[in-house]
Amino acid sequence: MSTATATKPKSGGAPAKRGKITWPVVLLLIAGALVLVSAVEAYTGNYGLTSSGQISAALSSAVPIAMAGLGGLWSERAGVVNIGLEGMMVAGTFCGAWAGYLVNPWVGLLAGMAGGALGGLLHALVTVTFGVDHIVSGVGINLLIPGICAYVNRIYYKDYVANGAGANQSPPADPLPEITIPGLSSWLESIESHHWFLVSDVAGILAGLVTNLSVVVVIAAVLLVVTYFLLWRTVFGLRLRSCGENPTASESLGVNVYKYKYYAVVASGAFAGLGGAYLSLVAAHFYKDGQTQGRGFIGLAAMIFGNWMPGGLAMGAGLFGFTDSLQLRDADNVHVLLLVIAIAMALLALWQLYRRKFTGAVISAVVAVGLGLWYALTDTVQRPLIVATPYVITLVVLALASQRLRMPKADGQIYRKGEGK
Repeated sequence: MSTATATKPKSGGAPAKRGKITWPVVLLLIAGALVLVSAVEAYTGNYGLTSSGQISAALSSAVPIAMAGLGGLWSERAGVVNIGLEGMMVAGTFCGAWAGYLVNPWVGLLAGMAGGALGGLLHALVTVTFGVDHIVSGVGINLLIPGICAYVNRIYYKDYVANGAGANQSPPADPLPEITIPGLSSWLESIESHHWFLVSDVAGILAGLVTNLSVVVVIAAVLLVVTYFLLWRTVFGLRLRSCGENPTASESLGVNVYKYKYYAVVASGAFAGLGGAYLSLVAAHFYKDGQTQGRGFIGLAAMIFGNWMPGGLAMGAGLFGFTDSLQLRDADNVHVLLLVIAIAMALLALWQLYRRKFTGAVISAVVAVGLGLWYALTDTVQRPLIVATPYVITLVVLALASQRLRMPKADGQIYRKGEGK
């Protein structure tokens, strides 16, 4: 009787946890997406979505988003909301271009990280030490730093007009080295040119990853891997994450909560600064007002999409980077993408219908029909809609992923030392 009582579920208990999406499921979804894209490309005769040029452009667009998201991950895992990442990225673009022009681009990368770290230090001082609301501090940083950079740019670079500077941009810096694996790159590109079903698509994706790859892309990938091992496999990471979950309990165990929050927020600014330096040293080779174009906020969205985990963040940055790069490539690619999304939404509607989620099935079916009609009744997508694609995708993905999110419990809370005593 006691055994039956112990195993009987309580009617008023908490609902069962949602099943986690495992890596085999993720890989299966990626494989399914590749098959779908290959089929659509074969039907339309447009092979641009998986071309090496498109993948290379997507990777280039994903790096600053990933670095901003990585900064947000460090900060929020320690319990500090950092919407000032946009301003810290601006500091990285300015300092990176400035040092890259005066010294060399390698020093420019370090200067960009230092500029972002100073913004992170300011955010930590205001939020951790003085207890100001995190959102208020972030908004202030997003207003303050771009204004300072624009003002200094107009004052400092007025004597460098002959070297390519202008009223709102700096002189160009030297480029950073790129990595290409000659034999492998040419072999993959030759397979891509045959347009074999699925095989050429995979070859195009791999070719984009080994051709004209900026060294900063490799650095960014290493930082994502190092972040995972540092925050989830070391005592330092355990203590830092505990400050974002329950700082009072952490303090009771001897953890210096203030110190770890400072570490996290300063590192957050440094990563965002690296993303900004990438924009001014790799993507454009110069600083320009408004260069970040909201990528700090998109990086936050990628972090949320990834559920505050490095792997999910990388996938989110890749998705947003892909949509962001569409405006740099052939507009026909976006038109083909409409058909891909329409079919994907139709399959999602069938899956939801199978699971008896009728409301979701109806919504997915309506979206699928709408996108299908848009594709069938048009020959191209207007330029303003292409430019808006990354921001629309950001909103849609966050809406779809919101049911599985689990933020750190003490994220955004004002913590005062000794409050648990």
